[in-house]
Amino acid sequence: MLDRLLGLFRGKAAERAIPDALWQATLAHYPFLAELPKAQGDRLRVFCSRFLAQKEFHGAQGMVITDTIAVAIAAQACLPVLHLGLAWYDDFVGIVVHPSQMLARREQTDEIGVVHRYSEVLAGEAMDGGPVTLSWQDVADAGVSAGQGYNVVIHEFVHKIDMRDGTPDGCPPLPSRAARAGWHTTMQAAYDGFREKVTIAERFGGEPTWLDPYGATSPAEFFAVACEAYFVNRARFSADFTPLTQLFDQFFKINSPPAL
Repeated sequence: MLDRLLGLFRGKAAERAIPDALWQATLAHYPFLAELPKAQGDRLRVFCSRFLAQKEFHGAQGMVITDTIAVAIAAQACLPVLHLGLAWYDDFVGIVVHPSQMLARREQTDEIGVVHRYSEVLAGEAMDGGPVTLSWQDVADAGVSAGQGYNVVIHEFVHKIDMRDGTPDGCPPLPSRAARAGWHTTMQAAYDGFREKVTIAERFGGEPTWLDPYGATSPAEFFAVACEAYFVNRARFSADFTPLTQLFDQFFKINSPPAL
């Protein structure tokens, strides 16, 4: 069980490898992980060991967190920071896993002071400075849904990256004002084009978008939705979003030596 597995990774044993049978089963279930070049796959396995040593998993609604669940989430969560380093996730510890999608109660006050209460169905959620919440049903189906560029783990962990410099705005922390300006220029053009396609599809019966239309709700959601597809179906994403692929390659340092 999880406690026994995580015991391998704590303290001085933090770099001990995930058991081979468990790792191979994870790769078989998520082909986009198995397709990584060998060097990146080996690096991902090490990162997962360290991730498991640093994070605490909690099952909601009586769910039991097994080794399979923990490693599956860790492997997908580590993809965005494989060349950036796990320090990008050092602002939180908890990961809450629900058996399936959850119902969140929301409260919003409008511009004239009226409070609106409503419920929202979620596959995941990232809290600023707090835990990440995930639907295991969506995580487990990620191998199949990669064809549609969908991955809830990557989505929520990219939100965590976006939040590191404040309120998520679709732009991660960058080293200079010029870098941020360049990022916003490229992202805004892609976001505007995507929103137009979603509007045409929803209002005028146009062709549905390949990416989740939820990405059209804000720049932050577009960043997260785009990153899902970038990591799990790069060929399709790069064909449709060439400038974003180049932008993401630079930020996520795909061709650079890893940071540990």
